[in-house]
Amino acid sequence: MTSEQEQIPQEFWQGIAEFNQQEFYKCHDTLEALWMEAGEPERTFYQGVLQIAVGLYHAGNENWRGAVMLLGEGIRKLNYYLPSYFEIDVDKLLTESTELLKNLQESGPENIADFVRSSDNTKYPKVVKLKS
Repeated sequence: MTSEQEQIPQEFWQGIAEFNQQEFYKCHDTLEALWMEAGEPERTFYQGVLQIAVGLYHAGNENWRGAVMLLGEGIRKLNYYLPSYFEIDVDKLLTESTELLKNLQESGPENIADFVRSSDNTKYPKVVKLKS
């Protein structure tokens, strides 16, 4: 195990599993607990991932404004961690999140219900580990 792997809390991987299972509210709770206790640079990284998760939660609940705002904030924060951080392919996460944000913005708030119903959840970003 590398020293970086030893520094990654198990709760982080739990939050990532919740994210990828589209359990965005659970992910938020898990990562928020880490975020509140963390120092930099981990603190902002956790916050960026959890903001994307909450943005996806808002999208699923047809809250266009909340989805767009939080996806944008999370994307902005994670740009500092490109191309990867904590064994996470940040580039892939940002590419997928930016594409979803763009599609949401183009659909507009008046079409959020149609967007959510027509958009299968495979369009939601996934957090993936880099291959060793």
